[in-house]
Amino acid sequence: MFNKFIGKRSSRKPSKDGNDVAGFTTSAAGPGTVTTGPGSGGVFNPASIRNGGPASGSATARGAGNLVSRSASLFSVQQPAAPPFPMKDKFPSAFTVNGIADAFVFENLPSFRDVPSSERQKLFIKKLNLCCLTFDFADPAKSAKEKEMKRQTLLELVEYVSSGTGKFTESAMEDCFKMISTNLFRSLPPSSRQNANGDSFDPEEEEPTMDPAWSHLQLVYEFLLRYVVSPETDAKVTKKYVDHSFVLRLLDLFDSEDPRERDYLKTILHRIYGKFMVHRPFIRKATNNIFYRFIFETEKHNGIGELLEILGSIINGFALPLKEEHKLFLVRALIPLHKPKCVALYHQQLSYCIIQFVEKDSKLADSVIRGLLKYWPLTNSQKEVLFLGEVEEILEATQPAEFQRCMIPLFRQICRCLNSSHFQVAERALFLWNNDHIVNLVAQNRHTILPLIFSAIETNANSHWNQAVHGLTLNVRRMFLEMDQGLFQECQEKFQEVVGKAKGAEEKRELTWQRLEAVAASKHSTAENISSAVV
Repeated sequence: MFNKFIGKRSSRKPSKDGNDVAGFTTSAAGPGTVTTGPGSGGVFNPASIRNGGPASGSATARGAGNLVSRSASLFSVQQPAAPPFPMKDKFPSAFTVNGIADAFVFENLPSFRDVPSSERQKLFIKKLNLCCLTFDFADPAKSAKEKEMKRQTLLELVEYVSSGTGKFTESAMEDCFKMISTNLFRSLPPSSRQNANGDSFDPEEEEPTMDPAWSHLQLVYEFLLRYVVSPETDAKVTKKYVDHSFVLRLLDLFDSEDPRERDYLKTILHRIYGKFMVHRPFIRKATNNIFYRFIFETEKHNGIGELLEILGSIINGFALPLKEEHKLFLVRALIPLHKPKCVALYHQQLSYCIIQFVEKDSKLADSVIRGLLKYWPLTNSQKEVLFLGEVEEILEATQPAEFQRCMIPLFRQICRCLNSSHFQVAERALFLWNNDHIVNLVAQNRHTILPLIFSAIETNANSHWNQAVHGLTLNVRRMFLEMDQGLFQECQEKFQEVVGKAKGAEEKRELTWQRLEAVAASKHSTAENISSAVV
Protein backbone atom coordinates (compact mmCIF):
# COMPACT_ATOMS: atom_id res chain seq x y z
CA MET A 1 0.00 0.00 0.00
CA PHE A 2 2.80 2.41 0.90
CA ASN A 3 4.52 1.93 -2.44
CA LYS A 4 1.84 4.12 -3.99
CA PHE A 5 2.91 7.27 -2.21
CA ILE A 6 6.66 6.70 -1.87
CA GLY A 7 7.08 8.06 -5.41
CA LYS A 8 10.22 8.65 -7.43
CA ARG A 9 12.82 10.96 -5.95
CA SER A 10 16.29 12.15 -6.75
CA SER A 11 19.02 9.53 -6.49
CA ARG A 12 21.87 12.04 -6.10
CA LYS A 13 24.54 10.69 -3.75
CA PRO A 14 25.32 12.77 -0.68
CA SER A 15 28.73 14.40 -0.59
CA LYS A 16 31.42 13.75 1.99
CA ASP A 17 31.81 16.10 4.94
CA GLY A 18 34.51 16.34 7.57
CA ASN A 19 32.25 17.88 10.22
CA ASP A 20 34.87 20.35 11.39
CA VAL A 21 33.86 21.66 14.77
CA ALA A 22 36.88 23.79 15.56
CA GLY A 23 36.29 26.25 18.35
CA PHE A 24 33.41 24.18 19.68
CA THR A 25 33.47 22.12 22.84
CA THR A 26 31.05 19.42 23.89
CA SER A 27 32.38 18.58 27.30
CA ALA A 28 32.77 21.83 29.19
CA ALA A 29 32.91 21.36 32.91
CA GLY A 30 30.17 22.79 35.02
CA PRO A 31 26.54 23.59 34.27
CA GLY A 32 27.35 24.29 30.62
CA THR A 33 28.19 20.67 29.92
CA VAL A 34 25.82 18.94 27.53
CA THR A 35 25.92 15.17 27.21
CA THR A 36 25.53 13.23 24.00
CA GLY A 37 21.99 12.22 24.81
CA PRO A 38 19.50 12.72 27.62
CA GLY A 39 20.28 10.07 30.14
CA SER A 40 21.96 7.84 27.60
CA GLY A 41 25.59 8.62 28.36
CA GLY A 42 26.27 8.67 24.63
CA VAL A 43 25.04 5.07 24.10
CA PHE A 44 21.50 4.34 23.01
CA ASN A 45 19.76 1.94 25.35
CA PRO A 46 16.83 0.43 23.42
CA ALA A 47 15.84 -1.85 26.28
CA SER A 48 14.91 1.08 28.50
CA ILE A 49 12.61 2.60 25.87
CA ARG A 50 11.15 -0.75 24.82
CA ASN A 51 10.18 -1.33 28.43
CA GLY A 52 8.24 1.90 28.38
CA GLY A 53 10.79 3.90 30.43
CA PRO A 54 13.27 6.64 29.61
CA ALA A 55 16.91 6.10 28.88
CA SER A 56 18.60 5.24 32.17
CA GLY A 57 20.32 7.95 34.18
CA SER A 58 18.36 10.99 33.03
CA ALA A 59 17.39 13.18 35.93
CA THR A 60 14.66 14.84 33.94
CA ALA A 61 13.33 11.69 32.34
CA ARG A 62 12.27 9.83 35.50
CA GLY A 63 8.73 8.54 35.37
CA ALA A 64 8.64 8.40 31.56
CA GLY A 65 7.51 5.49 29.40
CA ASN A 66 3.87 4.79 28.66
CA LEU A 67 2.91 7.91 30.51
CA VAL A 68 -0.71 8.91 30.88
CA SER A 69 -0.41 12.30 32.59
CA ARG A 70 -2.56 13.34 35.50
CA SER A 71 -3.30 16.45 33.47
CA ALA A 72 -3.96 14.66 30.20
CA SER A 73 -7.04 16.76 29.63
CA LEU A 74 -4.79 19.81 29.27
CA PHE A 75 -3.09 18.29 26.27
CA SER A 76 -4.46 17.74 22.82
CA VAL A 77 -1.64 17.32 20.35
CA GLN A 78 -2.17 19.92 17.66
CA GLN A 79 -0.98 19.44 14.10
CA PRO A 80 -0.14 21.84 11.29
CA ALA A 81 -3.10 23.03 9.24
CA ALA A 82 -1.81 21.32 6.12
CA PRO A 83 -0.90 17.62 6.10
CA PRO A 84 2.82 16.86 5.75
CA PHE A 85 2.21 14.89 2.54
CA PRO A 86 -0.69 14.23 0.16
CA MET A 87 -3.18 11.89 1.77
CA LYS A 88 -6.07 11.82 -0.61
CA ASP A 89 -6.86 8.26 -1.75
CA LYS A 90 -3.82 6.97 0.16
CA PHE A 91 -5.52 5.91 3.37
CA PRO A 92 -8.93 4.49 4.30
CA SER A 93 -11.69 6.97 5.07
CA ALA A 94 -11.31 6.22 8.77
CA PHE A 95 -8.07 8.27 8.72
CA THR A 96 -8.72 11.98 9.21
CA VAL A 97 -7.02 14.47 6.91
CA ASN A 98 -5.69 16.69 9.72
CA GLY A 99 -3.02 14.13 10.55
CA ILE A 100 -4.66 12.47 13.54
CA ALA A 101 -5.25 8.76 13.20
CA ASP A 102 -8.74 7.61 14.12
CA ALA A 103 -9.66 3.93 13.83
CA PHE A 104 -7.00 3.49 11.13
CA VAL A 105 -5.73 -0.06 10.87
CA PHE A 106 -1.93 -0.10 10.84
CA GLU A 107 -0.20 -2.30 8.33
CA ASN A 108 1.91 -4.87 10.13
CA LEU A 109 5.30 -4.30 8.48
CA PRO A 110 8.09 -6.86 8.87
CA SER A 111 11.13 -6.29 11.04
CA PHE A 112 14.39 -5.08 9.45
CA ARG A 113 16.00 -8.38 10.40
CA ASP A 114 13.40 -10.27 8.37
CA VAL A 115 14.16 -8.62 5.02
CA PRO A 116 17.33 -8.72 2.89
CA SER A 117 19.73 -5.79 3.08
CA SER A 118 18.73 -4.55 -0.38
CA GLU A 119 15.12 -4.06 0.77
CA ARG A 120 15.82 -2.35 4.07
CA GLN A 121 15.88 1.21 2.69
CA LYS A 122 12.41 0.71 1.18
CA LEU A 123 11.13 -0.78 4.42
CA PHE A 124 12.74 2.11 6.31
CA ILE A 125 10.77 4.62 4.21
CA LYS A 126 7.54 2.65 4.69
CA LYS A 127 7.98 2.68 8.45
CA LEU A 128 8.74 6.41 8.37
CA ASN A 129 5.52 7.11 6.48
CA LEU A 130 3.58 4.90 8.87
CA CYS A 131 4.88 6.96 11.81
CA CYS A 132 3.59 10.17 10.22
CA LEU A 133 0.20 9.22 11.67
CA THR A 134 -0.36 10.97 14.98
CA PHE A 135 -2.82 10.33 17.80
CA ASP A 136 -4.87 12.25 20.30
CA PHE A 137 -3.55 11.31 23.75
CA ALA A 138 -6.28 13.15 25.66
CA ASP A 139 -8.12 9.82 25.80
CA PRO A 140 -5.59 7.09 26.80
CA ALA A 141 -7.95 4.26 25.82
CA LYS A 142 -8.58 5.54 22.31
CA SER A 143 -6.63 3.68 19.57
CA ALA A 144 -4.51 1.98 22.22
CA LYS A 145 -3.45 -0.86 19.90
CA GLU A 146 -2.42 1.52 17.09
CA LYS A 147 -0.49 3.70 19.56
CA GLU A 148 1.49 0.70 20.75
CA MET A 149 2.17 -0.42 17.18
CA LYS A 150 3.48 3.03 16.31
CA ARG A 151 5.68 3.01 19.42
CA GLN A 152 7.19 -0.32 18.41
CA THR A 153 7.75 0.98 14.87
CA LEU A 154 9.48 4.10 16.21
CA LEU A 155 11.67 1.91 18.37
CA GLU A 156 12.70 -0.12 15.31
CA LEU A 157 13.52 3.10 13.45
CA VAL A 158 15.71 4.31 16.32
CA GLU A 159 17.57 0.99 16.40
CA TYR A 160 18.00 1.07 12.62
CA VAL A 161 19.51 4.58 12.67
CA SER A 162 21.73 3.70 15.64
CA SER A 163 23.09 0.60 13.89
CA GLY A 164 24.73 2.68 11.12
CA THR A 165 23.91 0.15 8.42
CA GLY A 166 24.61 2.55 5.57
CA LYS A 167 24.26 6.05 4.20
CA PHE A 168 20.80 7.52 3.90
CA THR A 169 19.55 8.35 0.45
CA GLU A 170 18.15 11.82 -0.15
CA SER A 171 14.65 10.37 -0.50
CA ALA A 172 15.06 8.69 2.89
CA MET A 173 16.23 12.00 4.40
CA GLU A 174 13.13 13.73 3.08
CA ASP A 175 10.89 11.12 4.68
CA CYS A 176 12.87 11.29 7.93
CA PHE A 177 12.28 14.99 8.35
CA LYS A 178 8.68 14.68 7.21
CA MET A 179 8.09 12.22 10.05
CA ILE A 180 10.04 14.34 12.56
CA SER A 181 8.21 17.53 11.65
CA THR A 182 4.79 15.88 11.78
CA ASN A 183 5.35 14.50 15.26
CA LEU A 184 7.36 17.23 16.98
CA PHE A 185 6.25 20.55 15.54
CA ARG A 186 2.94 21.14 17.24
CA SER A 187 1.22 23.88 19.18
CA LEU A 188 2.19 23.70 22.83
CA PRO A 189 -0.71 23.70 25.31
CA PRO A 190 -1.51 26.87 27.31
CA SER A 191 0.70 27.34 30.33
CA SER A 192 -0.65 25.88 33.55
CA ARG A 193 2.14 27.38 35.62
CA GLN A 194 0.10 30.14 37.22
CA ASN A 195 -2.40 29.71 39.99
CA ALA A 196 -5.61 31.60 40.52
CA ASN A 197 -3.78 34.40 42.37
CA GLY A 198 -1.43 34.97 39.43
CA ASP A 199 1.65 33.72 41.31
CA SER A 200 4.38 32.25 39.15
CA PHE A 201 5.28 28.58 39.05
CA ASP A 202 7.52 27.36 41.87
CA PRO A 203 9.43 24.20 40.83
CA GLU A 204 10.11 23.32 44.47
CA GLU A 205 6.41 23.40 45.37
CA GLU A 206 4.69 22.09 42.22
CA GLU A 207 5.19 19.14 39.90
CA PRO A 208 5.98 19.97 36.25
CA THR A 209 3.32 19.19 33.67
CA MET A 210 4.19 16.07 31.66
CA ASP A 211 3.12 15.59 28.05
CA PRO A 212 0.88 12.50 27.77
CA ALA A 213 2.24 11.82 24.26
CA TRP A 214 5.77 11.38 25.62
CA SER A 215 5.86 7.64 24.86
CA HIS A 216 5.94 8.61 21.16
CA LEU A 217 7.72 11.97 21.43
CA GLN A 218 10.66 10.46 23.29
CA LEU A 219 11.33 7.99 20.48
CA VAL A 220 11.02 10.67 17.79
CA TYR A 221 13.51 12.84 19.68
CA GLU A 222 15.83 9.86 20.11
CA PHE A 223 15.52 9.16 16.38
CA LEU A 224 16.42 12.77 15.53
CA LEU A 225 19.35 12.76 17.94
CA ARG A 226 20.76 9.50 16.58
CA TYR A 227 20.25 10.74 13.04
CA VAL A 228 22.17 13.98 13.70
CA VAL A 229 25.11 12.28 15.45
CA SER A 230 25.28 9.33 13.04
CA PRO A 231 28.53 9.18 11.03
CA GLU A 232 26.40 8.16 8.05
CA THR A 233 24.64 11.56 8.07
CA ASP A 234 26.12 13.92 5.50
CA ALA A 235 25.87 17.48 6.86
CA LYS A 236 26.17 19.06 3.40
CA VAL A 237 23.09 17.20 2.18
CA THR A 238 21.16 17.26 5.46
CA LYS A 239 21.40 21.05 5.77
CA LYS A 240 18.74 21.19 3.03
CA TYR A 241 16.31 19.88 5.65
CA VAL A 242 17.95 21.19 8.84
CA ASP A 243 17.52 24.77 7.66
CA HIS A 244 16.76 28.03 9.48
CA SER A 245 13.05 27.25 9.61
CA PHE A 246 13.73 23.84 11.19
CA VAL A 247 16.04 25.39 13.80
CA LEU A 248 13.49 28.09 14.68
CA ARG A 249 10.76 25.50 15.19
CA LEU A 250 13.06 23.49 17.45
CA LEU A 251 13.76 26.63 19.47
CA ASP A 252 10.02 27.27 19.81
CA LEU A 253 9.67 23.87 21.51
CA PHE A 254 12.02 24.96 24.33
CA ASP A 255 8.98 26.63 25.90
CA SER A 256 7.53 23.17 26.62
CA GLU A 257 6.63 22.59 30.27
CA ASP A 258 7.85 18.99 30.11
CA PRO A 259 11.47 18.95 31.41
CA ARG A 260 12.16 15.66 29.58
CA GLU A 261 11.38 17.29 26.24
CA ARG A 262 13.59 20.31 27.00
CA ASP A 263 16.41 17.94 27.96
CA TYR A 264 16.26 16.24 24.56
CA LEU A 265 15.98 19.58 22.75
CA LYS A 266 19.05 20.86 24.59
CA THR A 267 21.14 17.90 23.48
CA ILE A 268 19.85 17.91 19.89
CA LEU A 269 20.38 21.66 19.35
CA HIS A 270 23.86 21.35 20.83
CA ARG A 271 24.71 18.59 18.31
CA ILE A 272 23.21 20.57 15.43
CA TYR A 273 25.39 23.53 16.44
CA GLY A 274 28.45 21.28 16.40
CA LYS A 275 27.71 19.51 13.11
CA PHE A 276 26.24 22.30 10.98
CA MET A 277 28.79 25.09 11.18
CA VAL A 278 26.86 27.19 8.67
CA HIS A 279 24.00 27.53 11.19
CA ARG A 280 26.09 28.67 14.16
CA PRO A 281 25.63 32.46 13.76
CA PHE A 282 21.91 31.99 13.11
CA ILE A 283 21.45 29.80 16.22
CA ARG A 284 23.21 32.39 18.39
CA LYS A 285 21.11 35.20 16.93
CA ALA A 286 17.83 33.29 17.32
CA THR A 287 18.72 32.47 20.92
CA ASN A 288 19.45 36.15 21.56
CA ASN A 289 15.99 37.03 20.26
CA ILE A 290 14.39 34.57 22.70
CA PHE A 291 16.32 36.20 25.55
CA TYR A 292 15.34 39.73 24.45
CA ARG A 293 11.66 38.85 24.34
CA PHE A 294 11.89 37.13 27.71
CA ILE A 295 13.73 40.03 29.38
CA PHE A 296 11.88 43.03 27.97
CA GLU A 297 8.40 41.67 27.15
CA THR A 298 7.08 38.48 28.75
CA GLU A 299 9.42 37.31 31.57
CA LYS A 300 7.84 33.91 30.91
CA HIS A 301 9.71 31.07 29.23
CA ASN A 302 10.32 27.49 30.37
CA GLY A 303 13.58 26.82 28.53
CA ILE A 304 15.92 29.67 29.52
CA GLY A 305 18.01 27.38 31.72
CA GLU A 306 18.46 24.79 28.96
CA LEU A 307 19.41 27.44 26.39
CA LEU A 308 21.98 28.85 28.82
CA GLU A 309 23.43 25.36 29.31
CA ILE A 310 24.03 25.11 25.57
CA LEU A 311 25.56 28.59 25.50
CA GLY A 312 27.83 27.74 28.43
CA SER A 313 29.45 25.02 26.34
CA ILE A 314 29.56 27.24 23.25
CA ILE A 315 31.19 30.13 25.17
CA ASN A 316 33.79 27.72 26.53
CA GLY A 317 34.84 27.07 22.93
CA PHE A 318 35.14 30.72 21.85
CA ALA A 319 38.55 31.53 20.39
CA LEU A 320 40.67 34.37 21.76
CA PRO A 321 40.62 37.29 21.37
CA LEU A 322 36.84 37.41 21.75
CA LYS A 323 34.90 38.82 18.82
CA GLU A 324 32.96 42.03 19.30
CA GLU A 325 29.76 40.06 18.57
CA HIS A 326 30.37 37.86 21.61
CA LYS A 327 31.08 40.83 23.90
CA LEU A 328 27.85 42.48 22.77
CA PHE A 329 26.02 39.25 23.53
CA LEU A 330 27.38 39.41 27.09
CA VAL A 331 26.37 43.04 27.61
CA ARG A 332 23.01 43.03 25.81
CA ALA A 333 21.65 39.57 26.65
CA LEU A 334 23.43 37.77 29.49
CA ILE A 335 23.78 40.65 31.96
CA PRO A 336 20.15 41.85 31.51
CA LEU A 337 19.00 38.28 32.24
CA HIS A 338 19.58 39.23 35.89
CA LYS A 339 16.59 41.56 35.68
CA PRO A 340 13.56 39.16 35.72
CA LYS A 341 12.08 38.20 39.08
CA CYS A 342 12.39 34.48 38.25
CA VAL A 343 16.19 34.63 37.80
CA ALA A 344 16.60 31.98 40.52
CA LEU A 345 15.23 29.35 38.10
CA TYR A 346 18.23 29.68 35.78
CA HIS A 347 20.81 31.59 37.83
CA GLN A 348 23.27 28.68 38.09
CA GLN A 349 23.51 28.36 34.29
CA LEU A 350 23.61 32.15 33.82
CA SER A 351 26.40 32.54 36.37
CA TYR A 352 28.41 29.83 34.61
CA CYS A 353 28.15 31.69 31.28
CA ILE A 354 29.20 34.98 32.90
CA ILE A 355 32.23 33.38 34.58
CA GLN A 356 33.28 31.82 31.26
CA PHE A 357 33.50 35.30 29.71
CA VAL A 358 35.49 36.76 32.63
CA GLU A 359 37.92 33.82 32.64
CA LYS A 360 38.52 34.23 28.90
CA ASP A 361 38.97 38.02 29.10
CA SER A 362 39.58 39.46 32.57
CA LYS A 363 39.06 43.00 31.24
CA LEU A 364 35.34 42.22 31.06
CA ALA A 365 35.13 41.96 34.88
CA ASP A 366 34.52 45.71 35.29
CA SER A 367 31.61 45.69 32.79
CA VAL A 368 30.09 42.57 34.34
CA ILE A 369 30.22 43.87 37.92
CA ARG A 370 28.79 47.27 36.95
CA GLY A 371 26.05 45.44 35.04
CA LEU A 372 25.20 43.41 38.15
CA LEU A 373 25.06 46.59 40.23
CA LYS A 374 22.65 48.08 37.69
CA TYR A 375 20.18 45.22 38.21
CA TRP A 376 20.86 44.75 41.93
CA PRO A 377 17.58 43.92 43.73
CA LEU A 378 16.23 46.41 46.27
CA THR A 379 13.54 44.37 48.05
CA ASN A 380 14.21 40.73 47.07
CA SER A 381 16.56 39.30 49.70
CA GLN A 382 16.88 35.84 48.13
CA LYS A 383 17.91 37.43 44.85
CA GLU A 384 20.52 39.50 46.71
CA VAL A 385 22.03 36.32 48.12
CA LEU A 386 22.34 34.92 44.57
CA PHE A 387 23.99 38.12 43.36
CA LEU A 388 26.51 38.08 46.21
CA GLY A 389 27.45 34.50 45.36
CA GLU A 390 27.95 35.44 41.72
CA VAL A 391 30.06 38.48 42.70
CA GLU A 392 32.37 36.19 44.67
CA GLU A 393 32.87 33.91 41.65
CA ILE A 394 33.55 36.90 39.39
CA LEU A 395 36.06 38.41 41.83
CA GLU A 396 37.94 35.11 41.94
CA ALA A 397 38.64 35.53 38.21
CA THR A 398 39.33 39.29 38.44
CA GLN A 399 42.82 40.76 38.19
CA PRO A 400 43.94 43.69 40.44
CA ALA A 401 43.82 46.27 37.63
CA GLU A 402 40.18 45.48 36.76
CA PHE A 403 39.26 45.27 40.44
CA GLN A 404 40.44 48.84 41.04
CA ARG A 405 38.11 50.13 38.33
CA CYS A 406 34.95 48.83 39.99
CA MET A 407 35.81 48.49 43.69
CA ILE A 408 34.23 51.77 44.86
CA PRO A 409 30.67 51.19 43.55
CA LEU A 410 30.95 47.48 44.39
CA PHE A 411 31.88 47.98 48.05
CA ARG A 412 29.30 50.71 48.49
CA GLN A 413 26.75 48.04 47.58
CA ILE A 414 28.44 45.47 49.82
CA CYS A 415 28.26 48.01 52.66
CA ARG A 416 24.47 48.23 52.16
CA CYS A 417 24.30 44.42 52.22
CA LEU A 418 26.29 44.33 55.47
CA ASN A 419 23.73 46.72 56.99
CA SER A 420 20.80 44.58 55.80
CA SER A 421 18.36 43.53 58.52
CA HIS A 422 17.91 40.23 56.63
CA PHE A 423 20.50 38.00 58.26
CA GLN A 424 21.10 35.84 55.13
CA VAL A 425 22.09 38.88 53.07
CA ALA A 426 24.45 40.23 55.74
CA GLU A 427 25.88 36.76 56.37
CA ARG A 428 26.52 36.10 52.63
CA ALA A 429 28.26 39.48 52.30
CA LEU A 430 30.53 38.68 55.26
CA PHE A 431 31.39 35.30 53.71
CA LEU A 432 33.30 37.18 51.00
CA TRP A 433 36.15 37.55 53.48
CA ASN A 434 36.51 33.76 53.63
CA ASN A 435 37.91 33.87 50.08
CA ASP A 436 41.70 34.28 50.06
CA HIS A 437 41.82 35.91 46.62
CA ILE A 438 39.23 38.53 47.61
CA VAL A 439 41.06 39.19 50.90
CA ASN A 440 44.27 39.81 48.93
CA LEU A 441 42.48 42.23 46.59
CA VAL A 442 40.96 44.05 49.58
CA ALA A 443 44.31 44.17 51.40
CA GLN A 444 46.00 45.77 48.37
CA ASN A 445 43.29 48.44 48.28
CA ARG A 446 42.45 48.70 51.99
CA HIS A 447 42.93 52.50 52.12
CA THR A 448 39.99 52.85 49.73
CA ILE A 449 37.79 49.96 50.85
CA LEU A 450 37.95 50.09 54.64
CA PRO A 451 36.58 53.68 54.93
CA LEU A 452 33.65 52.61 52.71
CA ILE A 453 32.53 49.69 54.88
CA PHE A 454 33.84 50.63 58.34
CA SER A 455 30.55 52.14 59.50
CA ALA A 456 28.65 48.94 58.53
CA ILE A 457 31.19 46.76 60.38
CA GLU A 458 31.00 48.84 63.56
CA THR A 459 27.21 49.02 63.48
CA ASN A 460 26.89 45.23 63.08
CA ALA A 461 29.49 44.59 65.80
CA ASN A 462 27.55 46.79 68.24
CA SER A 463 23.91 46.16 67.46
CA HIS A 464 23.04 43.47 64.90
CA TRP A 465 20.25 41.22 66.13
CA ASN A 466 21.57 37.96 64.62
CA GLN A 467 24.26 36.17 66.60
CA ALA A 468 25.90 34.52 63.53
CA VAL A 469 26.19 37.88 61.73
CA HIS A 470 27.57 39.45 64.91
CA GLY A 471 30.27 36.77 65.19
CA LEU A 472 31.28 37.00 61.52
CA THR A 473 31.46 40.80 61.78
CA LEU A 474 33.87 40.57 64.72
CA ASN A 475 36.09 38.22 62.67
CA VAL A 476 36.19 40.66 59.73
CA ARG A 477 36.82 43.57 62.11
CA ARG A 478 39.74 41.69 63.67
CA MET A 479 41.11 40.92 60.19
CA PHE A 480 41.20 44.60 59.24
CA LEU A 481 42.75 45.50 62.58
CA GLU A 482 45.58 43.03 62.01
CA MET A 483 45.90 44.12 58.38
CA ASP A 484 46.61 47.80 59.17
CA GLN A 485 46.21 48.96 62.77
CA GLY A 486 46.95 52.60 61.97
CA LEU A 487 44.34 52.78 59.21
CA PHE A 488 41.82 51.01 61.44
CA GLN A 489 42.30 53.53 64.28
CA GLU A 490 42.02 56.43 61.82
CA CYS A 491 38.74 55.04 60.46
CA GLN A 492 37.52 54.44 64.03
CA GLU A 493 38.22 58.04 65.01
CA LYS A 494 36.38 59.34 61.96
CA PHE A 495 33.48 57.01 62.70
CA GLN A 496 33.27 58.19 66.31
CA GLU A 497 33.40 61.78 65.09
CA VAL A 498 30.54 61.12 62.67
CA VAL A 499 28.58 59.34 65.41
CA GLY A 500 29.20 62.25 67.76
CA LYS A 501 28.02 64.78 65.20
CA ALA A 502 24.93 62.68 64.49
CA LYS A 503 24.24 62.42 68.24
CA GLY A 504 24.65 66.19 68.65
CA ALA A 505 22.32 66.84 65.71
CA GLU A 506 19.77 64.47 67.24
CA GLU A 507 19.96 66.24 70.63
CA LYS A 508 19.60 69.63 68.94
CA ARG A 509 16.60 68.40 67.01
CA GLU A 510 15.04 67.04 70.22
CA LEU A 511 15.54 70.39 71.99
CA THR A 512 13.95 72.20 69.05
CA TRP A 513 10.90 69.97 69.26
CA GLN A 514 10.67 70.54 73.03
CA ARG A 515 10.72 74.34 72.54
CA LEU A 516 8.04 74.08 69.84
CA GLU A 517 5.87 71.97 72.15
CA ALA A 518 6.32 74.50 74.98
CA VAL A 519 5.37 77.43 72.72
CA ALA A 520 2.32 75.52 71.43
CA ALA A 521 1.28 74.69 75.02
CA SER A 522 1.63 78.31 76.16
CA LYS A 523 -0.41 79.59 73.22
CA HIS A 524 -3.10 77.00 73.97
CA SER A 525 -3.18 78.12 77.63
CA THR A 526 -3.40 81.81 76.63
CA ALA A 527 -6.24 81.07 74.24
CA GLU A 528 -8.16 79.26 76.99
CA ASN A 529 -7.69 82.19 79.40
CA ILE A 530 -8.94 84.69 76.84
CA SER A 531 -11.93 82.47 76.08
CA SER A 532 -12.87 82.18 79.77
CA ALA A 533 -12.49 85.96 80.28
CA VAL A 534 -14.85 86.70 77.39
CA VAL A 535 -17.45 84.35 78.84
